[in-house]
Amino acid sequence: MKVTHVLLLFVILGILAACGQVSDRRPADADLRPPQLQAVLSTGPSQLSVQFDEEASLVPDKTSISPPLAVTEITGPGRQIEIRGQTQSPGRLYTLEAEAEDAKGNRASFMADFYGYNGRVPGLLINEFTPQGSGNHPDLVELKALTAGNLGGMVLYQGTPASFDNKIVFPPLEVAEGAFVLVHWKPTGDPAEVNETEDMTASKGFDASDGAWDLWVADGKGLSGNNGVLSLHDRPGGKCLDGVLYSNRTSQSDESYRGFGSAETLARAEELVQAGGWKPAGARVSPEDAVNPDGSTGTRSICRLSHPVDTNSSEDWHIVPTRKASFGAENSDEVYTP
Repeated sequence: MKVTHVLLLFVILGILAACGQVSDRRPADADLRPPQLQAVLSTGPSQLSVQFDEEASLVPDKTSISPPLAVTEITGPGRQIEIRGQTQSPGRLYTLEAEAEDAKGNRASFMADFYGYNGRVPGLLINEFTPQGSGNHPDLVELKALTAGNLGGMVLYQGTPASFDNKIVFPPLEVAEGAFVLVHWKPTGDPAEVNETEDMTASKGFDASDGAWDLWVADGKGLSGNNGVLSLHDRPGGKCLDGVLYSNRTSQSDESYRGFGSAETLARAEELVQAGGWKPAGARVSPEDAVNPDGSTGTRSICRLSHPVDTNSSEDWHIVPTRKASFGAENSDEVYTP
């Protein structure tokens, strides 16, 4: 190799080494990542909690709520920031638009929905349901109000907060003690299927009741017929107020998923138990703990007693005889015999 070629090689290596030294001087722990939003929740009539994965601040002139709510105070910095301002309408859907900044100056804009704080959540039970409905009697769930209150912002899941097929977030609706609320899970698209918030007689769809509040799941395709979970919460992702696990399977039906048939259904059953909405007989929930829907139809609903008992178990439930479904009225205590 010629001397000039050797010298050129050393020059190139020197340049590469120098470039490497320059890149090495960049801090290994440089923070270029903006704060990540984790949750936005109404925590009081005029208070909102905004949660991040790191300490952050909200930029005041970049923070607004629509429909318009005046913002009077923003706490922070912190992982949890409180926004205080004008009183929210219970159960109304709002959108927070804001910009967050961390200690390193990294910023991120975001938009997030939340529901107005409801301080008058009534006691509710899932009281009757048909997961195996028919054309004239589509899948339906009845709730019974044990106390008076407002449904605004409460939510009924087909599933659980972490895993669901669909849900209904209730509009602001005043209910009296003893009132019934019918959630129609398979609407046909008939214009007569209207959500009732002021007039119990306004809706005229299948199985609508003039003696109950009728609400329709806009994207509902029906309930799982043989194997499912229903759970009722005081707000999206909030406290579980009631739940039902139903299945016609057994622990021997499927080795991989404890008999539930899918990882999804097993996870929902476990989440319902963990939330206090269902009590298994043993240490782990199994299909044998569930209400068996076999024998139910569009007119043979699955019911609690007329004076409901709530032990969060299959013992609370029975299937009524043909044409004894009683949506919008007190349940029948008669039991279907195959």
